[in-house]
Amino acid sequence: MFILVCFDIVDNRTRYRVSKTLKGYGVRVQKSVFECSDMTEHKFLKMVSRVEELIDHGEDTVRYYKLCAACVKSVELSGVGTEPILQKYAVA
Repeated sequence: MFILVCFDIVDNRTRYRVSKTLKGYGVRVQKSVFECSDMTEHKFLKMVSRVEELIDHGEDTVRYYKLCAACVKSVELSGVGTEPILQKYAVA
């Protein structure tokens, strides 16, 4: 499963902790965007649980986008950057 995680976190310490947690699951592609390509449902739920423990639910926002293989292959980008990393990403 390929997950795109985007967040807007108010507190610097919380933002750092969330980023550190997400680095264990994926690759940072922008300051507040991670691509997580090698996800099982179990890993996804564990990641969400860990992030949920860190954020302030009254001020912060975290979005999780599940992308299919065809969607990931059709990602377009402009400027500096690389194509999504598809390591171990199985086509469903």
